[in-house]
Amino acid sequence: MRWDAQQIGIALLLSVVSLGCGASESSPPVASIKGSSGETNLAPRAEQTADPLYPVVEIETSLGKITVKLDREHAPGTVNNFLNYVNSGFYSGTVFHYVDSGTMILGGGYSTDLKTRPVSSAIRNEAHNGVKNQRGTLAMSRLPDVIDSATSQFFVNLADNPSLDHRDQTADGYGYCVFGQVVAGMEVVEQIAQAKVRDSGDFMSTPVKPIVIQAITELD
Repeated sequence: MRWDAQQIGIALLLSVVSLGCGASESSPPVASIKGSSGETNLAPRAEQTADPLYPVVEIETSLGKITVKLDREHAPGTVNNFLNYVNSGFYSGTVFHYVDSGTMILGGGYSTDLKTRPVSSAIRNEAHNGVKNQRGTLAMSRLPDVIDSATSQFFVNLADNPSLDHRDQTADGYGYCVFGQVVAGMEVVEQIAQAKVRDSGDFMSTPVKPIVIQAITELD
């Protein structure tokens, strides 16, 4: 079976997580622009505002809606890249193509027939921004051996995943950039996480019944 390169990175991650590895263990992806040495956790706010540092998007899926507050303050390049895809309609009709009920759901790169969608250039990894891969956060997927390789694919953490956080400047330790926080609809995320999955062709742990991102919309 030949796997998509980003899926290989996730598979490596899952092997680490399943062995109970902590933040010092090897891990796959993350992104960031300004080098912050402190640890910052994105605190969700119940109200939706037009704060330019924390824009809000609604992810409409075939199983329900997920509201996410993005963090432009700590991941400006990543958020701008994500919103470019959002506002171009890129994500409409893509699927969550990888699901692990204890770790993450991953999507934003493939159509319902699991065909790759053309993407823009890869962005700088801002994983060094100090924001952690904690339950309910959104982070960018990337190639495991290339630090700055994220494009459109993103995942939602279903648990605290310290093995995905920034540790050092190597490809293995740079981590995966957190750029948002689910503020409503976590029950939808959990429902997606419980989907029946299978390995098929180039894909592993893919929902048997496609879970479609019908649209992602930036809210006022």
